[in-house]
Amino acid sequence: MARFEMHNAEMATMGGENNSADVFCEMGLMYATGRGCQIDLVSAHKWLNIAAIKGNDRAAELRADVAASMSKMQLAEALRAAREWMTIH
Repeated sequence: MARFEMHNAEMATMGGENNSADVFCEMGLMYATGRGCQIDLVSAHKWLNIAAIKGNDRAAELRADVAASMSKMQLAEALRAAREWMTIH
């Protein structure tokens, strides 16, 4: 994954819950829109899911929008990636 993702994910885990949820939401938006990277719906859903779990209501809405454009296989991959990330962090 992108260096931006790794750096921001590490920084977000150091901050407070609300701050990290906002960072994860922004990462999801980055991947959903291709802002500074290739569009990657799996990564977008992963980060929006993590942001939603951490309490970002906007991320939950955006996650649903992204999910509507994904295949079942992509959705399963994104959910697995989010679960794995949450287990490690």
